[in-house]
Amino acid sequence: MKLPTRDRYDDLYRDFSWEIPEDFNIGRAVSDEWAERAPDRICLEHFSPDGRHLSMTYRMLSERSSSFANALTSLGIRCGDRVALLLPQCFETVIAHVAIYKLGAIAVPLALLFGVEALEYRLKTSGAAAIVTNSFGLERVKQIRESLSELKTVISIDGGEALAFGALVEAHPPLFEVAETGPDAPALMIFTSGTTGPPKGALHGHRVLAGHIPGMQFAHEGFPQPGDKVWTPSDWAWAGGLLNALLPSLLLGAPVVSSPAQKFDADMAYRIMAEMKVQNAFIPPTALRLLKSVSDPRTKYDLNLRTIGSAGESLGRETYEWARQTLGVTVNEFYGQTECNFVISSSAAYGVTKAGAIGRAAPGHRVAIVNASGEEMPAGETGQIGIKAPDPVMFLGYWNDEEATRKKYAGGWLMTGDIGHQDEEGYITFHGRDDDVITSSGYRIGPAEIEDCLVGHPAVQLAAAIGKPDPLRTEIVKAYVVLSPGYTASEALGAEIREWVKMRLSMHEYPREVEFVDALPLTTTGKVIRRLLRERAAAEAA
Repeated sequence: MKLPTRDRYDDLYRDFSWEIPEDFNIGRAVSDEWAERAPDRICLEHFSPDGRHLSMTYRMLSERSSSFANALTSLGIRCGDRVALLLPQCFETVIAHVAIYKLGAIAVPLALLFGVEALEYRLKTSGAAAIVTNSFGLERVKQIRESLSELKTVISIDGGEALAFGALVEAHPPLFEVAETGPDAPALMIFTSGTTGPPKGALHGHRVLAGHIPGMQFAHEGFPQPGDKVWTPSDWAWAGGLLNALLPSLLLGAPVVSSPAQKFDADMAYRIMAEMKVQNAFIPPTALRLLKSVSDPRTKYDLNLRTIGSAGESLGRETYEWARQTLGVTVNEFYGQTECNFVISSSAAYGVTKAGAIGRAAPGHRVAIVNASGEEMPAGETGQIGIKAPDPVMFLGYWNDEEATRKKYAGGWLMTGDIGHQDEEGYITFHGRDDDVITSSGYRIGPAEIEDCLVGHPAVQLAAAIGKPDPLRTEIVKAYVVLSPGYTASEALGAEIREWVKMRLSMHEYPREVEFVDALPLTTTGKVIRRLLRERAAAEAA
């Protein structure tokens, strides 16, 4: 499953082939196998604001996860049962994940930021038999416990009216016979972010981790190299945080840094990377744009970054150039979905990097621009990003929704619903979700290019572009803008921003309306929920 040693992308892509063991188990691969080879190797480190950082070895991870797997078994959890994880980045989260995989159960990671209704929906839909959470999450679970008929067991890592995680680990032996799981055995259910409709539970087999290894090694340029250490501000409940950072790093033997849950703070992010000697960061575009608020970060902080990966939204030319000039690192953008992740990637070390493009097909994956029937389109034509089936990172299906699963495919391709085009060199440029494309005066306009141009204006910290209904043009482009510190909203500034885009893009792409807002509606993964902005604009137009 690892990349061969090659210097050029074309050779790497041509010579790579999948070799996934028939008895692959995520839990064994990320803990027990390393515990046998290098038991005292550090696998996890935790950043503490007071400077008292913690660490864990593979031996400790292996033993504690085995103890917790025994504890879950004693509580009646069996192979195939769903176990929800409502936790921040911490050692207990990793221990619980590994234990669930060893047991052959299905992990259902959930973000602590979820409100009560969102949490209830996911727990009911998945039919979770158990949940592992903390005192914060416990209070939310209590509010909906009576409506969750299948939820039998509640475990807390830090007190409250629930079974105590630490006591369960201490009370059970540190040896566990790992379940026999093939690559297609269910292991993980991650809910889609719900940017375009109700979230769906995407079910993945154990092979999903093996499928992420070449992308991880490609985007992080020969990862792992000596001294490599990974951190992401992304929630581990998201496919990005879990499968683009945590689990592949553990499998490849590189330590992962966790940090306390918090609203993203640029100075704190720089401090974490500096103090923990992070060499490899996965930072979504929204967070990268927020990092721009700190001037001269390399002067203020002793950064040792070797690689930065980014995904989740379009990075854009402006942020790409800023990172290269300010951080001294070329951001390797990559692409995927909850259903099929890390299939397109950039890698500066392999010569695959182009401002504004999300990269080329990652080794082991076949990606193309296709029409609605799944037919490949010529270079330069706009269409839907399709991923050829089968693929190790491809989901098994939506939980209890065969019809939605069937509709996800056409002509042997998984249809992402994302619009883009591919150039003659194979680089793919992302335009936006199919639902997000704006139709104005006969033009089809992707929001990504407009948003990239908007954030290039010094007054704009974050921006989202949507189509607002218009009787003359079908839709007009409307921009919602969060201002950078030190700027004040005004009609004059709005006019300046409109002119900024008009002069840099085109007459039909500039936002005819600019509305200043305090914040944009974001998913827990940092994606803009344009659907909510469209609904807001439609209500205005009505």
